[in-house]
This record gives sequence, C-alpha cells and structure tokens, in this order.
Amino acid sequence: MELNERAELDTSQVNDRGRGGGAGGGMGIPLPGGGGRGGLIGIVVAVLVALLGGGFGLNAMTNGDEGGQAGGTDLEQLCSRDNAQRFDDVRCRNLLFVNSIQGYWEKAYPELGKGKYEPTKTNYFQAAVNTGCGQADSGVGPFYCPADRQVYIDLSFYDELASRFGAKGEFAQPYVLAHEYGHHVQNLLGTNEKAGQGDQSGPRSASVRLELQADCYAGAWAKHATESKDKSGQEPLFTSITQTDISEALQAAEAIGDDSIQERSGGQVNPDSFTHGTSAQRQRWFQQGFNGGDPKTCDTFGTDQL
Repeated sequence: MELNERAELDTSQVNDRGRGGGAGGGMGIPLPGGGGRGGLIGIVVAVLVALLGGGFGLNAMTNGDEGGQAGGTDLEQLCSRDNAQRFDDVRCRNLLFVNSIQGYWEKAYPELGKGKYEPTKTNYFQAAVNTGCGQADSGVGPFYCPADRQVYIDLSFYDELASRFGAKGEFAQPYVLAHEYGHHVQNLLGTNEKAGQGDQSGPRSASVRLELQADCYAGAWAKHATESKDKSGQEPLFTSITQTDISEALQAAEAIGDDSIQERSGGQVNPDSFTHGTSAQRQRWFQQGFNGGDPKTCDTFGTDQL
C-alpha cells in the first residue's frame, strides 16, 4: 500500500474530538452478541463485539475527561501537504482512508438505485465518547451509530488489533473503516432497520448477515481504492494496493471472526451466540466484494450460503 504524498486531504470528513470526546452522564450503548447485553437495538458495534462479555466495562464511561474538547487537534495543519511527515501520524493516514472510502461510495452508491450517497464523518476519540446512540468507551472497538449516522473510533484500537489479535498489517486499518462505512451504506439503504427486526444472534441471524455484508462492501471498496481522488479531484489517494494488502485485510477478518475470538478468549465455540460470522465467512465475503468490485454482489440476506 502506497499513499500519495501529493494528495490534498479533506479534513471536513473527520472530527478529532480529543480525550473524553464529551463523555458525561447517560445510558451506555447496548451491545449485540456474546455477553448477553442486549440485541442489535439499532446500534451496529463492529470488530470486538464477540469479546464484549469479557470485561470491557461499558458503563464505566466517565473515565474520560468530562466535557472533553472537541476538535482536539488541528487536522488541517497536521495533515497538510506541507507536512512531509504527515503520513507517519495515524490520524492523517486514517483521514486518507476515510476520504478514499467515501469517494468510492460517492460513485458506487447511486448504482444501487437509491439516489445520491450521503457522506458522513468519522470521529476520533480517546477513552470515551458521547454519541447519538448513547455513550461508549474504547472497549467497544470502532462502531457506527445509526442515530447520528457517524463512525467512531479510538485509534489506539489498532494497537489492540495487532498485539492481541495478531492482525499487524497496515491494511487492517482501512479494512476496519471500510467495514464501518459499510454499515453507513446499510443505514442509508434501510438494511439496518430491516435487520433489527430479525434474530440478533445465531449462525444465520440478521446480525451475522448484516456484518458479513459490511465485510463484502469493504472488499468492493478495496477493489477500487486506487481510483479514488483527493480533495482537488486531480490526485489519487492511493498509488498502489497490492495482494499483500488484501492478505492483511483477510488476516484481520480471520482474527475477528466469532469462532476465532471465542477460542482465543478460552471458551468453547458457541454458534448460537454468533453476531458477526465465523473467520472463514468474514474472509469469504470480503473476498467476494473484492473479486467482483460490485456491492450488488453482496446480498447476504438473499442466500443460504453464508
């Protein structure tokens, strides 16, 4: 994966909310999956969900600074082309990933026959954050909130993904973001709402189908990542995506399958508690999206072959 040093980044697509991110009183986000903490209930929380029964205290949300600063960093200055070291910073790299993913959906979404794509923001936060879906701490991993239509991520999650789950490749990062933006697309299409009416756990549940479709959407973006342009519309954001990068995304998908996480946490594999799909399923649906490069091939709700 090579990032274009000449690319002009659109900082309006990301909020750097700083430590605490406005954490305060209120209800925590109900989480789907293994810990028995509730069903989907309108909130899609990705990547670490299958671990959430094991000690991430979601209601310990006042650990962040009360009323934490919004816009904790001047991303426009940090991520400017004038800063030759900008891509050494995870915030600027992820800003480029967000720009690329949304640039892809600007073109791909209308082909689904549902009008224009509606861009949304990614919020960087530390420790805790207040969202339209309630409050969350970093333990939930990256997530998408349908209520405010925004993506949230504590960027230190990538360290956890590498050290605890073995997904060390750099392309794991845009895979994670592309998955979350897949949920945004589902929300725009009405898929989230329909899935909320189905079973929220089990190997063929609506929750599993929703997550596998988001993986497929991520693969479709990866196929076209080098085509996305920068803010000026003149420069590509990526100059190359290699097979090694795709392998790193597949490695991340394997690491966060329900079965893999349950095994790693020391428990038995329990398909009845699946909310995201097995490692093999997550890899297969990402590969499905990548091979065809067409989100219309990502119909996980119309097949029994998950």
